[in-house]
Amino acid sequence: MSGELDRDTVPPFWRRRVEWLPKEPQVLLDLSQVKRVDSAGMAMLLHLQQQLTVNQQTLVLSQIPAQLRVLLQLSNIEELFTDDKSSVDGE
Repeated sequence: MSGELDRDTVPPFWRRRVEWLPKEPQVLLDLSQVKRVDSAGMAMLLHLQQQLTVNQQTLVLSQIPAQLRVLLQLSNIEELFTDDKSSVDGE
């Protein structure tokens, strides 16, 4: 993923998710190139995580931007996501 994950970019991304969604049991989403995330981006990640759970897959976030980490903490949903602790932004 790269660029912005916001209310303008989420709808087209969500429509195309079926095209790129891997079938592996663990889906690693590298966020190192994401420059901006708003609440719509966070909600999209939450829906993606829920969809993968239904498919018996796990979403792992890598290089979580500080802005997204704050949104997850403020929303009290950070525990819903698995992250790659070895590559979390700012740690």
